[in-house]
Formats: sequence, structure tokens, C-alpha cells
Amino acid sequence: MTQNMSFLRNFFLYKCLFALTFWNHVSLSVEDELLTSVSNNFPEDCSYQKIKSLPLLYKNSYQSKANSDWVVIQNTTESLSLSEITNYNVNRLVALLSNFRQGSRLQNLTLTNVSVNWNSLMEIFQTVWHSSIEYFNINNVTQQSEIERYNFDYSGTSMKALTIKKIIITDLYFIQDDIYVIFANMNVADMTIADSEMIHMLCPSSKSPFRYLNFLKNDLTDFLFKKCYNLLQLETLILQKNKFESLRKVSIMTSSMKSLKYLDMSHNLLRHDGADVKCQWAESLRELDLSSNQLADAVFACLPVNVKKLSLQNNQISSVPRGMEELKSLEELNLASNRLADLPECSGFTSLQFLNVEMNLILAPSADFFQSCPRVRELQAGHNPFKCSCELQAFVRLERRSGGKLFGWPAAYVCEYPEGLRGTELKDFHLSQLACNTTLLLVTALLLTLVLVAAVAFLCIFLDVPWYVRMTWQWTQTKRRAWHGPRGEQGTVLQFHAFISYSERDSLWVKNELIPNLEKGKGCVQLCQHERNFVPGKSIVENIINCIEKSYKSIFVLSPNFVQSEWCHYELYFAHHKLFSESSNSLILILLEPIPPYLIPARYHKLKALMAKRTYLEWPKERSKRALFWANLRAAISINLPTADENWCEETD
Repeated sequence: MTQNMSFLRNFFLYKCLFALTFWNHVSLSVEDELLTSVSNNFPEDCSYQKIKSLPLLYKNSYQSKANSDWVVIQNTTESLSLSEITNYNVNRLVALLSNFRQGSRLQNLTLTNVSVNWNSLMEIFQTVWHSSIEYFNINNVTQQSEIERYNFDYSGTSMKALTIKKIIITDLYFIQDDIYVIFANMNVADMTIADSEMIHMLCPSSKSPFRYLNFLKNDLTDFLFKKCYNLLQLETLILQKNKFESLRKVSIMTSSMKSLKYLDMSHNLLRHDGADVKCQWAESLRELDLSSNQLADAVFACLPVNVKKLSLQNNQISSVPRGMEELKSLEELNLASNRLADLPECSGFTSLQFLNVEMNLILAPSADFFQSCPRVRELQAGHNPFKCSCELQAFVRLERRSGGKLFGWPAAYVCEYPEGLRGTELKDFHLSQLACNTTLLLVTALLLTLVLVAAVAFLCIFLDVPWYVRMTWQWTQTKRRAWHGPRGEQGTVLQFHAFISYSERDSLWVKNELIPNLEKGKGCVQLCQHERNFVPGKSIVENIINCIEKSYKSIFVLSPNFVQSEWCHYELYFAHHKLFSESSNSLILILLEPIPPYLIPARYHKLKALMAKRTYLEWPKERSKRALFWANLRAAISINLPTADENWCEETD
């Protein structure tokens, strides 16, 4: 059953192909393959007018068979693809294409893997030029013979677009113009010659109909179209991935292209040194791609003034110079993958609407960007090494007010510095207003400083710190003089059991009660009193210090009069200083009269501390208790002085 269906199918195909032209002696294997290929696209009802695309493959395995033939299908297809074209079958190809005269339905032809000599290649082009074909694509072409001058006939063509990709010239010694002049004068609107190691292209010899030229991935240089005035209709020029070096020369090349709107110079070696040379761009140029070159900041001095869309991606631009020529028409600017440290100002781009500064070196973008660029509708600033600081906090707040103008927010905006915040999205980064407001921080610090100064001043006044400083200085100076004085004054020798400190108003009690009771009788005590033991010629402070230093104990007669005496305060201070410096228990406090706390000045804080922590002897009003008082006082003073004077008590008696 299957064989019968196959037979019937082939029968109908033969019936439908009676209008097709076969060459004689078609081998069965080729015929079977051809029928299989055709049957996939050919309807069984013979309505061949509906066929729009028919791929045919001529395999190398049949190249040795001289009688192998092409199938010719007339008035049925709009697109035809052929591959493996060689010198063995090129004549059959030419014969096939000759059947598609103008008026035929074939419009698109694609040839792949073509390996023929120069004249055969030209014959293919010439045949296509006088056929109904409008769009001719030829890929992977290898020219196998010497190149000779060819008189190409461009007349009477239906061609609109020619695309040549990857053509290899094996002839190393030929006149360049013989090949370039043919393509330069092609009378088509669109022409592409890509990936072909082409080093030059001539200017058309007359006004050219070219509207689109694509020379992608060749070896073209700054000499292309030099002083060329015949490309007046050219609108699109693609020179991507070539070897252009001078941006100024490129501008001069375009100056005579009066209709040029789009120019792609990406992936070249372009530089601009910024010298005093003026660039001359085509005034009609609206879109310019200069990405992936070697351009620096000076490029802004060599740009077309009427450009609307400009790409400077992947160059070496570190800033947009101020004072540059204004690009009033520029609406879209791509500065991604450069070396920018901040967002550019819009003083030179008054119409800017789209800005791309991704993958630069921006740590903290300016927060006033949208104020200087009010027309910008979209800003792409992601994938920069953002430093999460107070400056960046202002930019984050700007995003919230921008109304969604930041493209890629928040995923593309991530902290890079400091290390502890790396990977944090900017939307999750927050600092307090005090930490980021410099004025507020300074005012707060100033207020705290003033408060601290006021507190210190208050404490100094309240605790009489200047007085203590002065006393410490006098103590230090006295000790220094004692240390550097005569040999007899160096060192400290205890001469007295106790030094008596009292107010002059309590002198009667001291002279009539304290001194007589301690210096008479058994266990005589040697007391140091300022009236009889101060050395004339020395200052009072120095005498006080010397007496305290030469006494084993210091007796302080406390009363309301004591706390009102400045000199008593000195004596208490120096005695207290000795207490801590020598770690001795040398203070004896006698409370002659009760002292109300409110009477004690603030600077007597040491006296308050001593009275709170140390045991003091209180002078009893009852005479019966005074014997015990004197016994306790003598016991507190009792010590054998190394230099005790045995005649002291007798003299005092």
C-alpha cells in the first residue's frame, strides 16, 4: 500500500513537472533526492503558483558526474537557496538563473559555499543583475583564479540589495581597482560586504543610489571615501570592527554625505587628541555609535552638533568637560563602561532624555542630577562600585522623588564599599539624619562642646579647681627646691610629733588647752606651731609644707572658724596630699565645735570626705570626759622620734 501511494505521488509530480525543463541523463539517485526535496514544497494538485520558497542542494558527491542537471522551476518561487557552487556546476547555475528573467516571481536568491574562478563569479553576478532577483545574498565565497578587469553591465536591473559575507581572494597580486570598482558602482540601494578582510573601497564614479552601506568586520582605514562626493543619498553607513584611527578624518569623510543619518564606528581604534583642529561632520547625522574605541574626554570637542542619539560606551572617558560645544539636539547618551567618577552635568545637553552611565567608577552620584537635567526621563546608573556613605544617602532619597526614573532599581544598585556593606542594595541602606547632615552634626558637636565647657567651668568654680592647681604647683615647686637645695636641707627628717593647724580665732584654746596638755608631763609631745616654728624669710606656703613634712602627724582643730580660714585650707590640702603620696595615717581631726554642713564651702570637699570616712576626736564640754580625750589624743600621736629633743619638755614647762 505504501509503495502504491509513493508511485501515485511520483506520478502526479511527473505530471506537474511536465512544464519543468530537465537536462538529459539525470541519474536516478539525484532525481530521487530532487523529487524528495521538491515534494516537500510542491502541492499534489499542481497549483505550483503557491510555492514561495524552494531550497535546492547540489552535493559535492555528484560534481564528477558531467551529466548531472539542475531542476528549473519557472514562475513558481519567490525565494531560492542554493549551496555548494563550484566550477563543475557553475554553468548549470548560470543556465538556471537565466530562466528567471524580469517578470518572473523569483525575488530572493541565496548562494552558500561558492568556490569558483573570477570570471565565473562575475558571470553569476551579471546573470543575477539581469534577472527578476531583487535581493541577492552570497555567503562563504572563495575566488580561485587571477582577477582581471571586467566590464560589468549595470543596466536594466531589478536588484535592490546585495549582501556578501566572507569572501576570500586567493589572488595575492592583482590591481585593487579591478575588484573595488565593480562593487563601488553597484546600482543598488543597499550593499553589505562583511567579514571579508577588505582593505579599501573606491568612491563611486558617478552619483550613487546607495542608501545603506555595511562594511562590517573588514580592514578598512581612514583612507575610505576620501574626498568622495558621490554618496549624496547614503543614509546608513556601518563601519563596525575595522581599523579606523582618527575621529577627525572620519568626520571629514562624512562631511560630503548630505543625507547621512546613521553612522556606526564601533569597535575600531579611534582616538581624538583634542588639538586645535575642527571636525566636519555631516549636518544630517542624527545617530552616531562610537562605542568600544580609545576615546577620552577630548571626544566632546569633536561631535556632530545635530546628533540625537550618541553611544560612547566602552571608551576611556573620565569626565564630561565643561565649556564643550553644546549638543542641543542630543536626546540619548550612552556612557556605560567608561571611567566616570560622577554623573555628568546637562549644561551641554539641554534636550537629554536618556542617559546610561552603568559600569563606571561612580562611588556617590550627585544628588542634584535631576535638577540640572530636568528633561531626563530615564537614568541607567547601576552596576557601579557604590560607596554607601552619607553622600550616597542623598542619592537614595533622590530615587524616591524621581518617580521611577532610575532604570534597574533596586537590583542593579548595590553597595561595593565599605567591606561590611558589600552586596547590600541601596534601598536597604540607611543612616541617621544627624550622621549625614554636616551642619546639624557641627551644631550638635558645638552645643555639646559648649555644654561640656560650661560643666567643666562650673565644676572648676564649684570645686575651686584653680585653687587646687595653684596649690599643687606650689607643692611641686617647694619639693623641687628642697630636692635641689643645700645638702643639709635634702631629705625629710621627722622633728615633731605633730603639726597643729587651727584658725586664729581658736588660738586661745590651742594655746591654753591643746599645747599645755600635750607638751607637759610624762610622754611629752613635740608640737610644731606656726608662731614659733616657721622660718623667717620663707613663704608661708613653703613653711607650711616644711612643717607638715617634718611632722609625724597633722592635727586639725575643726570649727566654723576653721572652714572660713584660707590658710587652714592650705594646710589641710598639703596634709591630705601627704596622706596619699606616702600612704600614711597622718591626719588627726579634732572637732572643737560642731560645723553645720551648709557652712562648709564647696571647695572643702576633701574635708567633707574626711569627716565622713575618718574617725575624729570631739572636744567634750564636760570636764569629767576631758582626761579620756587627752589620753586618746596622746595615744594617736605616740611615737618615738629619731631626733627627739630630751630638753624639749623642760623648755616648754
